[in-house]
Amino acid sequence: MTEPMAPPLTIVPPGDGGEGSLGSIGVAFKLWGADTGGAVSVVEHPFPVGALVPPHLHTREDEYSIVTAGEIGFRSGDREAVLGAGGYITKPRGELHTMWNAGAIPARMIEIITPAGFEHFFRELAEMLADGPPPTEDAIPALGAKYGLEFGRPAWLPDLISRFDLTPPPGM
Repeated sequence: MTEPMAPPLTIVPPGDGGEGSLGSIGVAFKLWGADTGGAVSVVEHPFPVGALVPPHLHTREDEYSIVTAGEIGFRSGDREAVLGAGGYITKPRGELHTMWNAGAIPARMIEIITPAGFEHFFRELAEMLADGPPPTEDAIPALGAKYGLEFGRPAWLPDLISRFDLTPPPGM
C-alpha cells in the first residue's frame, strides 16, 4: 500500500503573502489549499474600527477564527460573542454568521478554512474591488454563489449595527 504524499513544506515569513481589500475588511493570504493538499487554507483579516462583514453562510466549508488583536464580535445563528486577543471561535457551515470590530481600535484575526478552496473567493473579490469601477449589484452575490456562499439580511442586523456603531458595507 502506498502512503499518501505529504504536502511540501511551506514557509511564510511574517509580513509575506499577498494582501487585498474585501470592502469592509482586508485579507492577507498565508496558506493556500495548494500548500496543504487541499486540507485547509489560512488567511488573516484586519478589521478597521466600525467594520462589519455582511451576514453570510458557507455551504462547503467550516471556519475557525482566532482573534490576534483588538476585539471582534461574532454572531452565528442565535449565538453572539465578543472576543479579545487569544479568543477562538468556530463558525460551522450552513449557519448564518457575521463578524465585526467590536472595539475602539483596529482588530485582526486568523481564519482557518476547511476544506481549502474558499481563499479563492477572497482573491477574486479583492481583484474585483481593486480593478476599477464598483461591481454591479449582482456581481458579489454571483461570485459568492460560485463558492457556495449565501448572503442574508437577518432581522437582528439593525440592532447589531446600532449597538456597536458599525458602518454597513454598501448595499446593506
